[in-house]
Amino acid sequence: MNKFIPLSIPNFEGNEKKYVNDALDQGWVSTGGAYITQLEKSMADFLHTNNVAACQSGTSALHLSLVEAGVTPGDVVLVPPLTFIAAVNPVKYQFATPVFIDCDDSFCMDPIKLREFCENECVFENNVLTYKNQVVKAVVVVHVFGNMADMVTIMDIAKKFNLKVIEDATEALGTHYTEGKLKGKFAGTIGDFGAYSFNGNKIITTGGGGAITANKPEVVDHLRYLSTQAKNDVHYYIHNEVGYNYRMTNLQAALGVAQMEELPEFIRRKNANYELYKELFNGFELGKLIGFREGTHSNKWFYSLEIDKNKVHASMRDIITALEEKGVQTRAIWGLINEQLPYINEVTYKLEKAPYYAERILNFPSSTQITHEEIEYVVQQIKEVLTSFSK
Repeated sequence: MNKFIPLSIPNFEGNEKKYVNDALDQGWVSTGGAYITQLEKSMADFLHTNNVAACQSGTSALHLSLVEAGVTPGDVVLVPPLTFIAAVNPVKYQFATPVFIDCDDSFCMDPIKLREFCENECVFENNVLTYKNQVVKAVVVVHVFGNMADMVTIMDIAKKFNLKVIEDATEALGTHYTEGKLKGKFAGTIGDFGAYSFNGNKIITTGGGGAITANKPEVVDHLRYLSTQAKNDVHYYIHNEVGYNYRMTNLQAALGVAQMEELPEFIRRKNANYELYKELFNGFELGKLIGFREGTHSNKWFYSLEIDKNKVHASMRDIITALEEKGVQTRAIWGLINEQLPYINEVTYKLEKAPYYAERILNFPSSTQITHEEIEYVVQQIKEVLTSFSK
């Protein structure tokens, strides 16, 4: 096989060109137009929620969530260390202080350590949680790679300590509970706020773009208002709050409407491809395919292999480079955010599994249009490369 198998690329099999050309023909290409409204309705219907606001990116959705949650300079926000840095940067936009809580084996925030931090390191008086005299205002929970965090436990903790919950569902559009007290609830619709991303590598894309929802429809209306520069009077340009240029364009939304039509099929393919990977990696001694939380149906956006570092004697960079030479694009999970220069002096709490997984996780091709033949080739090359580094 001579071709290159990419990690995760967009899939345009449906009405993308038709809808984008329609938006162009109508002349509605900027932050107003029918496709924006249509995308918001399509998402709200899919997620079984009342209101969704389309915005510029997943990052802008997270920032708007923090603004609406009342996070102000000096407040503390509890965040994960093992995720893309965009989940944490908006905390700095608000001049707030991140505190990093470890992950569990799902790569998502560990609710046991979250509870321990709130109970043992903080003071809870008059319905306010404080850490070293700073108000702990919110927690950002990321559903990593489409794997649902333990939202049942996290929501109980948040209720007990009066914390706003911001769900980063940027990788988890379509993931939902299939049993238990949250049965039928989708990632991003359980907490106070939910943020989604339509970046080019996500399960659906608008090129760039995102969306935001909240537990009250009127809150989403206010978030939409903030995303359009908080404009109160369209004729006289009256603005009663500080707003942001965070609205999605109609051209992007046209792409998104077509992609939403294909989303159920994309999720079906992601799950089918995961099952094939699972079958092919079964019994492999140098790496273990990471699973997804029981009691949920994941969109399985990204697949992960935990490499046995006791047997494989190579850096992740060497492994990735060797696979790239064989035509297979892979990546390491992420560098820990708390080890990045902007965050190196921030507080961490009992980080054990996050650094463990940061050194061992390999992500490999997961596009919805990948073929069975390509999957077999990917697995073959991963096995050969890891075996070569184990001798």
